[in-house]
Amino acid sequence: MTAPLTPEPSNSGSPQPAPPEGPQDPTVPQLPPLPAGGPAGSGDGATLAPYQPGRDRDSVATALRNGLVVAVLVAVCGIILGLFWLWLSPRVPMVSDGQAVYLKDTEGEEAIGGDGTFVVIALILGALTAAAVFWRHRRGGVGVVFGLAVGGAVASVIGWRLGVWLGPTTDIIAHAKQVGPKVVFDGPLKLRAKVAIVVWPAAAMLVYSALTYTFGVREEPRPGTWAKEAGGAEGAEGSAPGGRAQ
Repeated sequence: MTAPLTPEPSNSGSPQPAPPEGPQDPTVPQLPPLPAGGPAGSGDGATLAPYQPGRDRDSVATALRNGLVVAVLVAVCGIILGLFWLWLSPRVPMVSDGQAVYLKDTEGEEAIGGDGTFVVIALILGALTAAAVFWRHRRGGVGVVFGLAVGGAVASVIGWRLGVWLGPTTDIIAHAKQVGPKVVFDGPLKLRAKVAIVVWPAAAMLVYSALTYTFGVREEPRPGTWAKEAGGAEGAEGSAPGGRAQ
């Protein structure tokens, strides 16, 4: 008689064979077990936020709008620069002999003092506008920084031209004929060092950068990104294969 054939057990519903016990080959690297949440990207660990096309357009539009508002408001402050420059700048005395116009004091420093007054006022206003913009926009942004720089340059030009326009006339010959010879009169207000125009935006950028670095708002990682919690990241690093089994 022959022994009855025994059917092979099916894989479905049967337990998997246990790994062999005893010492293993040290030359074969041992893979770590999978985390409880499953493979990366399938559990509660790292997830990828869905892409939203409208978010980029909204952020760019917001940055442009903020930059435009900042530039306009800072440029309007150039009126203050022009008025203070006209008020505080020393006058340049001039005199005519009936044929030509001369400086009354050839060794005077009034002309240089006008440029220095413009620079000091621009420095103060640049720092004040930077502090005001930082108070309103603590998170900063490219649009705000660009608007602050452009607005400061435009404000300097507005202050310069306004001071010249409101100051003594620039037609020295006509003014000398009007007052007569040997009569001292004030010369026109001039900005001889045109580099002073960049003082306002330079001061504003330095002050704004210092305030942002010291008191700026730090961005926190948002949910729905590839960022993990500190514990999960450390656990993942600890479970990485470190070499041969002991």
